[in-house]
Amino acid sequence: MATEHDVKDATPVVVVGGGIAGLATARAMLNHDIAVRVLERRSDSSSEGFAVNLPGNAVKALASLGLGDAIERWGHPLRRREYRTDSDRLLFSVDEDAFWGEAARPRSIRRATLVDMLRGCLGGDVVRYGADVRSLSVDDDQAKVALVDGETLTARLVVAADGVGSGVRKCLFGDDAGVRHSIISKSSWRFVAPNPGIDCWTVWAGARGVILLMPLEGGEVYGWASATRDGATASTDALVALSESFPTRVRQAVAAAAVEPGAILHSPLEEVRLPAWSRGRAVLVGDAAHATAPVWAQGVALALEDAIVLAACLSSSSDDAAALAVFEARRRARVDHVQKMTDAMSKAAKLPVLVRNLLMPVVGPKRYRQTYGPLRTEV
Repeated sequence: MATEHDVKDATPVVVVGGGIAGLATARAMLNHDIAVRVLERRSDSSSEGFAVNLPGNAVKALASLGLGDAIERWGHPLRRREYRTDSDRLLFSVDEDAFWGEAARPRSIRRATLVDMLRGCLGGDVVRYGADVRSLSVDDDQAKVALVDGETLTARLVVAADGVGSGVRKCLFGDDAGVRHSIISKSSWRFVAPNPGIDCWTVWAGARGVILLMPLEGGEVYGWASATRDGATASTDALVALSESFPTRVRQAVAAAAVEPGAILHSPLEEVRLPAWSRGRAVLVGDAAHATAPVWAQGVALALEDAIVLAACLSSSSDDAAALAVFEARRRARVDHVQKMTDAMSKAAKLPVLVRNLLMPVVGPKRYRQTYGPLRTEV
């Protein structure tokens, strides 16, 4: 892999956003000897979101980026999934080891650890923190990025990796272009707590909501919860109230998180559906292009794959416009598939409880295979 010093004289690809999608894009570009700079408005990008679930296709993507050994070392293996009712009755389980194989075994990992892994060998000059973008000018011939501090950067290409609330997307396509509330819920909570005895990825679904617990390294669990019925507030008390109808181990995890300042994050649950991901010399990747509710945990996975495919397309063509067209053609069917399967499972989560619990032992395993089967193929 080239370093930033090997390609410093070329007009760089400028990546807006220094989170997982942006750092993966930078790493993929350097793997193809493409000059790149990353602009991140915050002073750091490692802590937001607490932890992530990495299905097998995300693990494969990290290996393709040269991080296979690192994810094996730092990721917590997830060998099984369980889908349960809020009374703790098992509806169905999935042997993820058997489905994905040892090399692509799903893992959980703290977001800060994953960010450090991706940032590790980029070099000190690639990522610029505290760089807030004020405006963007892109056409077929050039791209210019103006920063709040007055500096203007010329770019070969601008890559928007700035998340579901992407400022670059708003600049290119309008403030509300493609953004919608998720089908499953309008918002969600995320938290980390001491592990109350969870040994695999486990989700419980009740009449009023869904709560997921996933084991992490260090004796903790990552939690995600949403109220599937309208009317829930954003407060920690609302999460505690939601958990009261769930099993003891779920209540314990929520209660432990609730007493720790800053241990629970609440945020809107928005999705992005756009007919095009590029305009002129700018392209969207990851959540900026196609944010999807985390039903199948594909946010990070799709962002990593976007990075790999975009860099490969730019490297193999002297015409960047043609490369962007190929990039979207290669990625669109896979993203559409994930969004379609997300909608299907989200609708199932909102069915009446008795109907859902009757259907899920049959429909659930089938949906798992239908969703992840096509994602086992290489990007």
